[in-house]
Parts: sequence; C-alpha cells; structure tokens
Amino acid sequence: MERAWLRWLVVALFTLLVPLQVGAQATGTVKLGSLNDTTGPTSDVGRETALGIREAVAYLNDAGGINGKTIRLIQYDYGYRIPEALTTYKRFRDFDKVVAVLGWGTGDTEALAPTVARDQLPYLSSSWSNFLTDPKKTPFNFVYGPDYSNYARAGLQAWFDEVWMKDARYAADRGRGVKPRLVAFYAFPVPYASAPIRALKEQATILGFEVGPDQDIPLTALDVKSQVLAAKEFRPHVAWHGNIPMAVSTTLRDAHALALGADHVINSWGCDENLIRIAGPASEGAICNLPFVLWGESASLMPKIVGYATRINPGLPAARRTIRTVFAWQQVLMMAEAMRRADKAGNLTGPGIRDAFYTFKDWDSGLGAPPFTITGEDHRVTGVFPVRVIKNGKLQALARVDLRSKYGDRWPRWLGN
Repeated sequence: MERAWLRWLVVALFTLLVPLQVGAQATGTVKLGSLNDTTGPTSDVGRETALGIREAVAYLNDAGGINGKTIRLIQYDYGYRIPEALTTYKRFRDFDKVVAVLGWGTGDTEALAPTVARDQLPYLSSSWSNFLTDPKKTPFNFVYGPDYSNYARAGLQAWFDEVWMKDARYAADRGRGVKPRLVAFYAFPVPYASAPIRALKEQATILGFEVGPDQDIPLTALDVKSQVLAAKEFRPHVAWHGNIPMAVSTTLRDAHALALGADHVINSWGCDENLIRIAGPASEGAICNLPFVLWGESASLMPKIVGYATRINPGLPAARRTIRTVFAWQQVLMMAEAMRRADKAGNLTGPGIRDAFYTFKDWDSGLGAPPFTITGEDHRVTGVFPVRVIKNGKLQALARVDLRSKYGDRWPRWLGN
C-alpha cells in the first residue's frame, strides 16, 4: 500500500515538472497556468486533481485544442503556501506569459485577487469562496462550482428538510418543539475551512437552530477526541465539517466511537469516495455537498475521463480514482470553453476571456452540475445545489436545493458573503 502511494506521488510530482503539449498539430499555442497542491496539507485531494487537469488538457488537445491552437499547460506545486503562490503567479504572468490561470486554495486566491484584477488575468480557482463571486470586488476571478457559503446553506437546508423534518429519530424532539442544534468542526485558521461559517450560522438562524461552540480541527488531525467530547456537551443533532477528507474522516471516526449522536454535513472538498474508504461505517448517513457525477458514473464524457486517466497516468489505478478527477475536468472544460469563445470572437486576451465567461447562459459541461449562468453582476454559477448522502457505503442523490427560488428576496444579498 505504501509503495503504491509513493509511486502515485512520484508520478504526480513528475507531471508538474514537464509542460504538457499533447495532441493534434496546431496553428499556435495557448499557455495555461495551473497552481496545484501535491505535497502540502490539501494534497490528499490535490494530487488527483493535478493529474486530472493534465488528463483533461490532453483530451482537449487531441480534440483540436482551442480552435486549432494547442493548450500548453504549465503546472506548479506550491505546497499550499501563500507566499509560494504569489511567487508562482508572478512567474505565470511575467515569464510564462499565460493567458489564464487555474488556481487552487482559498487563502492564496483571495490574496491574489487584487493583483489578478489589476493584471486582468482570468483566474478560475478550485476555491469556490463566495468572496470571489462578486465582480465588483474580484472582476477577473471565477469559480467552477457552487460557492461554499450558499452550498453550506443548501447542505443544512437539505438536512433540515429531508432528515430533521422526516426522520422518525427526531419525531419526539419535533413534537416537543425542540430546536435542532448545530456544531461546526473545521480548521479555524484555514480560509477554505472558515469561508462558509458565517453563512452557515445565518442559515441556522433562519431555520431556527441553536448553534453550539465551534471546534478547531487541523487539516492534518489524527486524533480529535477532545474536540468531539467538547461538542458532545452541547448534544448536537447535526455537525458541519469544513475540512478535507483525511481530517473529516478522523472526526467522523472519533464522533462514532464517542457516540456524539449527531448527523453530519460535509463541504465540497471534504467528502469523496476516499472518505468512505477511510471512515468506513462512521461515514454512513453523512450528507455531502458534491455538484458533479462521481468517477465512473454515467456521463457523456466519462469514457474519455476514464480512458485518459488510464493512458496519461497509469500509475494510479482506476479503482483508486474519485470525483476529484471529475472536479479537474470541470475546471479545465470551463476554462477551455471560455477561451474558445474568446478566440472565436478574435479576442483571446484576459478581458476577452472574462467577457466570454459572461456569455455562459445555461452552460452544461455534461458532468452533472446544474447549468451555469454567469453575468457581469454575479459570478455565482448557479442557485441550485445538488446534495448527496452516504447510504450503504455509497454516495447517493439526496436533494437538489434551489436556494435562489426558495430565498429569492435574500439571494441578491448573499452575493460575495
């Protein structure tokens, strides 16, 4: 097992050292920067995502690239260190001369946002921080999934509607007028983990919850029994998890062992097929904010996704792939679509790509997400949020929460917050 993990890591690191230019002969190239974490504290999801990005670019180049222009992917591992991200961004801009960037973390993306706006360099990040969706503040930042803050609202809403209001376990409490109780487990100093907390608690207030004390769980946590016991004093009905799978699995296992007695709702980067493998029965019943199809599920591009994974990165067995590969394809496909439209309009520049994103109206990548619409006033891609639940060891569909329709009066005010 350790040898297989090491072999995968070597493959992942090697991919970041060699620019990728594969596929059909083209009349020119388009340089695309990609900032990834393959060695830092989010590498448990970052490694596979980095590989998936390379695979998606290889597919696009084989299919003709950007209207005949070959994509030259330039990837760097920055180890989830903000200073390194700033340095790498300058390298993309000044030395590599990329036309756009695929970003990674919330802290570094938000720190770079003013520079990105000044440079007019489109930045499509794996951070879906709601802060990045307000073009008045971040005009050249875009996200390729439902933003964290509103997804947190949707996950809690799904638990309230589908579990609290329907599950017989809570019938007695409902009958006595007991308010549902919420606690949150997340890494306090990590911008990704803390990004949706204010929105989560506001939604809890809207739904009439009591909110207990937050518990600080490091991204690299291996034992969180003290935090679970502290939360248990509040007797929560539901717990929010804002970390990544390794830390979330630790929390779920300790919560299970110590009989916390709460259900669980998990943020987008905290739940995947690996979480189930690691946490086992402790993950049963957990609600997960996942907008795309899983690895191997039915989708028009899934044969290509599986095929390119096998061809480009055979060192990682297909059986160990997860939805993180699909996340990567969504990011690349969305950026490539904007570049195609900009190029077709004769303006393959930063402002041209930004304007091309504004032509996305009900755009569907075919990977399971609700159709995306982006405007010059709102970079949130959707108001509909797919929510899954782990049942019998499988991630199954639970609900599609339409926040924009349900909270139409509040929806405009939730932009950028």
